[in-house]
Amino acid sequence: MSSSDPRPPGGQERPTIVLRPRVVRISAYATGVVVLAGMIGGAVMLESFQLGGRLGLVGMGIVMFLLCHLEASVRLIARPSVLEVRNVFRARTVHWPEIVGISFPMGDPWAHLDLADGSTLAINAIQRYDGKRAVAAAHRLQRLVQERGEAPETTSPGD
Repeated sequence: MSSSDPRPPGGQERPTIVLRPRVVRISAYATGVVVLAGMIGGAVMLESFQLGGRLGLVGMGIVMFLLCHLEASVRLIARPSVLEVRNVFRARTVHWPEIVGISFPMGDPWAHLDLADGSTLAINAIQRYDGKRAVAAAHRLQRLVQERGEAPETTSPGD
């Protein structure tokens, strides 16, 4: 049985695992709410502003909240056959055999996937701000790469 089979030995389906940062999500949503509330409060309280200026403040608050939501919505989804990485502005799907390993260098804010083509892919879902939780998530992902990442065995044409 190849390691790309979605069912491990025993016949049960491999689970889908979702990893998200905790501290960044909380702080991003809290910041978004505070900024939006401040902009709405300013639009209501500043009587010197015309209607367009007030709507502009509320619109700016909404844009800032949406940017905070993008930061908070980063995630990594480990499906049986692929790994989906959603960062702030980009999402990428990587097949398990493409992944060589995981690196989480000291001083870097997040972990990285080391890919077979020699490039790296940042994983914003595993952030150093989460401390031991982030390190445990990186180790868990490394185990998944070892379990699911090997390319399926192929037979040569001469066999």
